[in-house]
Amino acid sequence: MSQRFTIQPIDVGNSLQNYIWILVDEQQRTAVAIDPTQADLVLDYCQQRQLILEQVWITHKHHDHIGGLAQLRQQTQAKIYVPELEMDCIEYFDHTLTDQDQFYFSGLKIDVIATAGHTLGHICFFVDELDALFSGDTLFAMGCGRIFEGTYAQMYHSLNRLAALPAYTKVYCAHEYTEANANFAINIEPDNLILQQRLKQVQQLHQQKQITLPSEIALELKTNPFLRCQNVEEFQKLRQLKDQF
Repeated sequence: MSQRFTIQPIDVGNSLQNYIWILVDEQQRTAVAIDPTQADLVLDYCQQRQLILEQVWITHKHHDHIGGLAQLRQQTQAKIYVPELEMDCIEYFDHTLTDQDQFYFSGLKIDVIATAGHTLGHICFFVDELDALFSGDTLFAMGCGRIFEGTYAQMYHSLNRLAALPAYTKVYCAHEYTEANANFAINIEPDNLILQQRLKQVQQLHQQKQITLPSEIALELKTNPFLRCQNVEEFQKLRQLKDQF
């Protein structure tokens, strides 16, 4: 990653284990907040580091991803980018985005990838120059989001699109579900040695109260059972097993 830009998590500390990701242009002292659960956490973060919040990116409409928008609208000049298909469910926004749209932050090109499944309008943000994917609730470390609105076929297709990104792409998902996902994955693939090793690493990080993210596409391809399904039927069966796990 360019030394000019950094990506840091804000641990919301809620029951859903949300992270708000902050992308910072260290040169210009400007920032982006991705899926701001709570505005005060973002405002405090920016104030302490003397950052100007320039943009807010929203992956989907669920409250734990948009909860801070009203206050951020009132207290900052940040431009808010939201999925076009979910604009009717989001009160505050400046720009709507759909599949293959592009926009910019501090000269960085942001590619929008539509990933229907968790919700019908869910989008992800890919920043090629930073090897970074902000995957919201579509792709998790060793897991994927529940299918609330879309179909299993849509989610399977969405995950395959993300899996096709460069292997070294870092995956910045929105929740600290890694250990729970690892426990399910090891139940599915008990003989996966890479998965066994990863589970131990994740457990050590949790014992040290450290974050387990970001992940990486290459590692997900080796340890995420949802990316290793060969067809929609296999994926559906696996996702339904996870729902009951």
